[in-house]
Amino acid sequence: MPQTLTYGSWPSPIAAADVAIASPRIDGARFVGEDVWWSEGVPAERGRTAVFRRASYGPSDARVELLLPAPWSARSRVQEYGGGAWTSIGPDDLVFVEHSDQRVWLQRLGGTPEPLTPADAGMRFADLTAADGRLFAVRETHTDGAAPVRDIVIVPLDGSAADRAEALTRVVGGTDFVAYPSARGARFAWLSWNHPDMPWDAAALSVGRLMPDGAVADSVVVAGGNGVSALQPEWTGPDELTFLADPHGRWNLQRLQLEGRLAGKVEPLATPDADTGGPLWNLGLRWFLTLEDGRIVAVRTNGRDDLVVLEPTGTRTLGVPLSGSLLLRDARGTRVLLTGGGSRVPGGLWLLDVDDPASLVPLRGGAGIDPEWLPPSRPVTFEGPSGEVHAFDYPPTNPDVTEPDDERPPYLVLVHGGPTTSVSGEASAAVAFFTSRGIGVLDVNYGGSTGYGRRYRERLNGQWGVVDVEDVAAAARGLAEDGRADGRRLAIKGASAGGWTVLCALANTDVFAAGISRYGVADLRALAADTHDFEARYLDRLVGPLPEAEDVYIERSPLTHADRLRVPVLILQGADDPVVPPAQSLAIRDALAANGVRHAYIEYAGEGHGFRRAETIENAFESELSFLGQVLGFETPGVPALPLD
Repeated sequence: MPQTLTYGSWPSPIAAADVAIASPRIDGARFVGEDVWWSEGVPAERGRTAVFRRASYGPSDARVELLLPAPWSARSRVQEYGGGAWTSIGPDDLVFVEHSDQRVWLQRLGGTPEPLTPADAGMRFADLTAADGRLFAVRETHTDGAAPVRDIVIVPLDGSAADRAEALTRVVGGTDFVAYPSARGARFAWLSWNHPDMPWDAAALSVGRLMPDGAVADSVVVAGGNGVSALQPEWTGPDELTFLADPHGRWNLQRLQLEGRLAGKVEPLATPDADTGGPLWNLGLRWFLTLEDGRIVAVRTNGRDDLVVLEPTGTRTLGVPLSGSLLLRDARGTRVLLTGGGSRVPGGLWLLDVDDPASLVPLRGGAGIDPEWLPPSRPVTFEGPSGEVHAFDYPPTNPDVTEPDDERPPYLVLVHGGPTTSVSGEASAAVAFFTSRGIGVLDVNYGGSTGYGRRYRERLNGQWGVVDVEDVAAAARGLAEDGRADGRRLAIKGASAGGWTVLCALANTDVFAAGISRYGVADLRALAADTHDFEARYLDRLVGPLPEAEDVYIERSPLTHADRLRVPVLILQGADDPVVPPAQSLAIRDALAANGVRHAYIEYAGEGHGFRRAETIENAFESELSFLGQVLGFETPGVPALPLD
C-alpha cells in the first residue's frame, strides 16, 4: 500500500548512475549494407564516442558489435560543437574524426585505423560526407593569433594527404563558416554565413559546378542570406535541390528546379505553421529525408515534434509516440532511422517503416525505466511581460507514495542552454531522478527558444538577461499561483546560457530560493573576450555590439550585481571548458563567499562544455539533490551529503 511521505524525500529506484546511462548520446546513424551503424557517447569510458553496428532486420535484442574500440573516439571539435564526425564509405570501411588529434582516419573493419589527414597542421574536420566515390569535409584551420579559417575540402581516401596538407583539395571557401557539402555529379551545394550572423539568423545556400579538379566554379546564391536562414540542402534529382528555409518566419521545405546552367526557381513544398528545421549548433543535422519513391519524411515542430510524410495525395501524420528532439538520420526503402524521445518514452535510436507506423522499434535506448516512474509532461503556457511563455510541467510521480494533502511540492525550474534552442517535453531519467523523489520539474521555453517560429525566437534579441529572466520568473510564479508548486520552495537550474539566466534571475528577482549553475556565464565582457570563434559575435544580437554596448554588458552581468546574490547557489564547472572557462564560475564563487552566502563549487577535471563522464554525471546529480534537500528543507536518503561553505 502506498505510504504518505513529505515531498523531496520519497524513496526512488532511479539512482544518479542510472541518469548517466539511461538516454545514450546518439551522434549519428546510417544504414550500411543490411546493418545499422551508429555512434554514441560511452560515459563509463571517459565519455568517448564509439561506433557500433547491429543487424537492421534483427530482433530488438540483436547482437551489437563494437566497430571503433577504445581508446578511439569519433568526435569533432569544429566550431567546438562538431557534428558529422564519421561516415561509411563501403560495407566495411569507417572514416572518422579522432577527438584527440582531430585528424580524419580510415578503419577497415578488423584492422587498425590509418590516417587520411596530416598531423600537427592545426586542422580540424567535420560534416564528413561521402558522395560519388569522394569524401567531402568541412575543414577548420587554426593558426596562432588569427581567427580560424573554414572551407570545404576533398579528403583523398588513398592516404596521400596523411603527410601532405597540399593533397587536400579545396572545394570552396571564402566565408567565415561553411556547412552541408552536397554533391551530385557536376552539381555542388553548400551553406555559408558570416559574422555577426549565427546560422539561424541568416545562412545562404549556394550552388555551383564541381570541376574535374574538385574546385567549384560559377557559384550563385539561390536561397537564404539577408535575414533568411537556409538549412540542409539535399540533391533529390540531377537538377533538383530540396532544402529548408524560413523566408516567412518558419523553417519549411523548399525545392529548387535548376534550368540551364545554374538558374532556377524556388518553390515551397509545404508551409505549415510549424518548423521543419532548427538551430545548427552541430553540423550535419537533418530534419527531413527523401525516400526512394520520392516521398519526404519530415519533422514538424510547434513546441512538440510530429513526424509526417509528404505524399502525392497530401501530408500524413505518422502518430508515433515520439515528440521531442526528433532528428532523421538515414533512409532505406520505406524504412528510416531517427533519434528522439516522447512524453512517456526516453530518448533513443529508432527504426521505423513509414508505411507501418506500428513497426517502430528501439535499436538503442528508448527504454530502461519503468514507465510508471516517468511523469507525463504537461504543456503549459503562462503570461509574461513580453507575451506568452511556453513550458512543460513534470509533476512529482512515484507509484509507491501518496502525496500529502497539507503540502505543495518543491519545484526545480529548468532553463535550457543555447539560448537559441528548446525543450520539447520528452521523458528522461534526468527529470525522473527528481520527480520520483517528490520534486516537481518545470522545463521552460523562454522567449528566444526555437520551435515557435522566428518571432518568438527573436524576442530575445537585445534582451538577453531581461526577457529570459522575466519569462522563467513568470512561469515559476504562475505554477505556484495555480497551486501546483510551493512558491517558497522554488529552485532554478541551468547550464551554459541557462546558467547565465539562473544567475541573472537570482540577482534580479525574489522568486527562487536556490540556484544551480552548470558552467554558467557570469561576465558578458569576459565571455565576449574569451569564447570561441563560432560564438564570438553571438552577443551582438543578444545584447549589442561592442564597444558601443559595453555599458549594457556591464549592467546585465550577474558579476556586476554579485552583492544581490543572497540565496544558496551550487556551481558545477568543467575544468577544460573552452566556451565558458572556469574563471567565470570562480568569480561567482568568490563573490558568494564574500557575501557570506551558502554555496558549493565543484570543478571536474577532464570535462569541457557539457559533462560526458559517468562519474561526473553521477556526482553532479547527487550533489544537486543533496543541495536542494539542505536548502529547501527535506531529507535526501541515499546520496552523500554535499558540504556547503
